[in-house]
Order: sequence, then structure tokens, then C-alpha cells
Amino acid sequence: MSIVNFYRPEEQVPLEMHKVRVVQKLFLLPVEERLQKMKEAGNNTFLLQNKDVFMDMITDSGVNAMSDNQVAAMSIADDSYAGSETCNRLISAIEEVFGTKYFLPAHQGRACENILAETFVKPGQFTLMNFHFTTTKAHITRVGGSVIELVGKKGLEPQNDEPFKGNFDIPRLKQTIKDLGAKNVAFVRIEAGTNLIGGQPVSLQNMLEVAKICKENGILSILDASLLQDNLYFMKTREEMCKDMSIKDIMHKLGATMDIIYFSARKLGFARGGAIISNNESYILKMKEYIPLYEGFLTYGGMEVRSMEAMAVGLRETLDMEIISQGPKFIQYLVDELDKYGVPMIKPAGGLGAHVNAGEILPHVPHSQYPAAALATAFYIASGVRGMERGTLSEQRNPDGTEHYAELELVRLAVPRRVFTLSQIKYCADRVKWVYDNRNLIGGLRWEDEPSVLRFFFGRLQPIGDWQEKLVEKFRKDFGDSL
Repeated sequence: MSIVNFYRPEEQVPLEMHKVRVVQKLFLLPVEERLQKMKEAGNNTFLLQNKDVFMDMITDSGVNAMSDNQVAAMSIADDSYAGSETCNRLISAIEEVFGTKYFLPAHQGRACENILAETFVKPGQFTLMNFHFTTTKAHITRVGGSVIELVGKKGLEPQNDEPFKGNFDIPRLKQTIKDLGAKNVAFVRIEAGTNLIGGQPVSLQNMLEVAKICKENGILSILDASLLQDNLYFMKTREEMCKDMSIKDIMHKLGATMDIIYFSARKLGFARGGAIISNNESYILKMKEYIPLYEGFLTYGGMEVRSMEAMAVGLRETLDMEIISQGPKFIQYLVDELDKYGVPMIKPAGGLGAHVNAGEILPHVPHSQYPAAALATAFYIASGVRGMERGTLSEQRNPDGTEHYAELELVRLAVPRRVFTLSQIKYCADRVKWVYDNRNLIGGLRWEDEPSVLRFFFGRLQPIGDWQEKLVEKFRKDFGDSL
């Protein structure tokens, strides 16, 4: 990875190692219109229309900018239903990058989770993981399984100096397997770049220790590699054992160690689609029949073939530190800017995006009034920037109907790769600072329409009181005619 220092250290900023060749016009609505659009969306940022969003920071899934080589590769796609050369090229790329022999296609990461749950989780069994992801947990509980989270204690502390906050608590993992009995554990899942605790990485050493414990107990080890790209960057820059390893060395080590790896190519590979890979043919055969049933024929698995070509190129580009470093560097810059402003952030900066600690910013808003969701709506009103709630609203209710309060109430400001300029990142930071300075104006939300599953995607809420109108009044007072 190139190191480029500025002559004037005080002017040091992340330096993009790419140039922009295609642009898309953005629109920033007046603040009064942003309030109206938020109301029309039921105070759910997922229900905003993109035409009403200035900077879309709700996710980095499927919205990263592809490289010129990816776009070029899409032109040679072979759309044959069976025996497709596109499929063969993707298999070759996966083998080169991960060193794995067997591949099953799926249309995206949660489709892989569905197949894994259907195949390996029996009613009453437990799945152990460093931390859950929303769709992963939903698939497991849907088939009668349960999730136990075993992330280390520091992983749930908003700010500390732990470089790998996504690590498993190894003693707790061993004790949990002993207490439950190995036969009652469906599998152990490691999530690289642990999403719901701030995109925090897992060390290679920790992954290897978990896999070893699984092997000793006859339990399946599964790696969710969707956020592996950022995790690889942190391994290379923070972990001693990885400093002399190439990215490919690390990937091959994981491919050789884990029983199964799956990923969403909307994140890993900057394309569309998903994959389940392994060096164990028996596991692949157990899952194979579900692909035509749920996804599509084994040569495409629900993916559009041009996306498969882009995925093959994108996976190979993941081996290039110049490419995988851009996201973490921009995220670090945004976190540092907000930290200087005094805004409570999840630190150290992880991957995926900058995570604002809504629970600390809005202590006057109880869990039951969804502080992270309220802060996300306030931020859109103030900025036109769409972030995502990652707190209690993203949880699912307990079986008895009571709320399961999140460990952390966060607003995620995802940083899609190679999409935003540094001036836009600075604008984002400026508006977060304004919202923070006016945090006492922000109130809570209550349900208007609450779906029973994955409610954060399409549920609708209402503000409690007129706090949003007061926020708009304060915005006009401070910014005048400015958008």
C-alpha cells in the first residue's frame, strides 16, 4: 500500500488512488421539504426516495462504484442457462482468491443464510456467533433455532483502544459449548467486520482459534465474509501476524481453515450476488439441492450474468491494498472529524461506515422511543443525508412480544467506496455537529405500522410531539437561506 505524506502535515487528508470518470447529479432539497419527505416516509429512512436524498449513506451494500475493469468485464457475459463460461470464470476467480474448490451461487448474502439455516439448523439448536446480523438471526429463528452472542466485553464498549472489537470471547465460547453440549450447536458463525457493533474487525488469530475449537468439538465453522474486505485492511495494518502476509495469503488461510465461507457480493467484490464456498464437498452436497429450489440453476443461482463477471473481477481487485484501503481511510477521517467536534462516536473507527452513538447523544430518549431512529430522522432533516438506524428498531421483538433492547443505539453513516468526495464527507461531518449541538430538541418516535419481521425495512413511525418542526425552525435561524 502506498504511503503519501503531505509536505504540510496539518493539511494531510486521505488521498484517493483513483480518478472519477462518470458522475451523477445530486439534489439537495430545502429543509422544509426534507421534513415533509421524512413524514411521507413514515420516519423510516429506508422509505425515502433516492431523488430526495443528497448523500445516501444508508448502506454500502450494492452501491459501491465499480472499476473500469469490472464494467468492461460485463460486456463478455455468457448468458447460457447451463454450461456458462461466465460461471466458470467466477469459479476460477473464487479459487484464486480463497483457494477453495467448491462453489454454490445465490442472489445475495441473505439467500446464503437461508440455505445455511435450512440445511444445518434443527429446531431447538443453538448457533453461536460473535454478534448477530438482522437477517442471519431472522433465518435461524424462523426454522426454530436460537442465537447466542459471544463477542468480547470490549466489543460493546463504545470507545476503547481494542483494535479487534469483533473478536470472540474464547473462554466463553468454550464454556458455552460445554454447557450446551456440542450436539446442540448447529454451527459457530464468525462475522468479519461485525456490522451491528460498528463494523468492528475480527483478528485472524481469533478466527483461527474459533475454527480450532469447532474442529475439536465436531462443530461446523462458518465465516460470513461479506465485510471481509475492510477486515483484511485492519488485519494487515493492526495485526502483527499479518504484516508479512499478503492479502491472498490471509484469504487462502481462511479458505483452508473454515468449513464454509459465504458472502454478499454487494459488499465483497462490489457487484451483485452471493456465494457459498468450501473445500468440503459433503457440505456443498447437503446444500446443493436448495439452490435450484430457492435461487436458480447452479450456473447462476439467481444472479444476473453480467454481475457475475463484475464479481469475478471485483474479487480479484480485493487482493489490492490500494483498492481496499480507500473505504477505511475515509471512514477514519469522518470519525476523526466528528471526534474532534466532540460527537460521541464508536472508536476505534471500523469498516463499513462511521457509527454515531445515539444512545449517548440522546439520553433523554428511552429505548422504547427508538433514539437511534429518531437521530437518523433528525439528521436527514438537517442535512439531506440518509443514514441508518442500528439499534432497538433493528432488533426483533422477544417471543412474548416485549422489546429486545439493543446493546448499542447507533446511527450508521455508511461510506460507499469511491462514491463520495472529501468535500461531501466534510459536509456530512458539519451537519452531524449541528445536530449534536441541537440534540436537546430531538424527541422520540412511536410505531404507526409495525411489521412482524424485519420491521426496520418497511415499518412506519410518528414523532412524539412537534420536535421535528422545532428543529426546522432552529435550522432556519442558524443557516438563513442556505439549504
